[in-house]
Amino acid sequence: MQRVIESISEQLRLAKGQVRRLFHGRGGLFEGFDWLVVDLLPPVAIIRVYAPDAPEPLDALIAHLIAQSEITGVVVQIRGRGREAQAQVVAGDVPDSLVVDEAGLRFQVRPLQNQNSGLFLDMRPGRAWVRKNAAGARVLNLFAYTCAFSVAAVAGGASAVVNLDMSSGALSTGRRNHQLNDQPADRVTYLALDLLKSWSRVRRHGPYDLIVIDPPSFQPGSFVAERDYRKVLRRLEELTSPGSRILACHNDPACSEAFLKEIMASEAPAFVFQQRLPLADDFPEQNPEQGLKALLYRRAGD
Repeated sequence: MQRVIESISEQLRLAKGQVRRLFHGRGGLFEGFDWLVVDLLPPVAIIRVYAPDAPEPLDALIAHLIAQSEITGVVVQIRGRGREAQAQVVAGDVPDSLVVDEAGLRFQVRPLQNQNSGLFLDMRPGRAWVRKNAAGARVLNLFAYTCAFSVAAVAGGASAVVNLDMSSGALSTGRRNHQLNDQPADRVTYLALDLLKSWSRVRRHGPYDLIVIDPPSFQPGSFVAERDYRKVLRRLEELTSPGSRILACHNDPACSEAFLKEIMASEAPAFVFQQRLPLADDFPEQNPEQGLKALLYRRAGD
């Protein structure tokens, strides 16, 4: 556990008060700790255990975290396969809701929420790219969740953003995120819809200059990537114009970059691959194919 603590100390120094993954055991670079992840949602640290129970005691790790001046509360979340995530405050005080900072943008998160707290930390490079490249663009944010991509887009000068997600609750948090950043309400639209049944509603706000596709890798009853990602890609041409860009994302460790490239080539041949965005530096992977895939495409033509 000492090498884990040493790594956390270095990441905490780099965080500088912003959200960050402090330890990414699932990347396979720390033998024997692939079950452990530690996230920083200042001033709260969340220990995530991807096993039915922690394979070794967490006492030293908890003590180290709560001793840091930047951390006032520690949560342990057990996320063993096939079970509902369980979160417990193990040190200090942890509020139900926090506002955190990422590159000067503010987001509401819930550190005690089961599964996801409201902001996917590994997507930081994707949000940075959108912010840098959204000036003047009409942006479609599919599977928007809490609208972090659209916050980045508006911050980068997007002329309009459409957020689509099945969860009205997630979009409500997204609206709050735009408000936290003092962004003009008239530039942002929220559609609480099942995308696969709502193409006419989506087309109405287009055509789009940039589309972000960041679906869940597997969500029974709503989206199964192997099947449903293809259905989304088939619609891209009718939603865009020549020169439009696509940021296609997939975060299933079992699927390689080749999977996403193959279905793009098959279902959206008008779009040309540009580059794969780099992994966030706090999400190191022994095998990059198991990490987040975020691929940029551009529609052929002027």
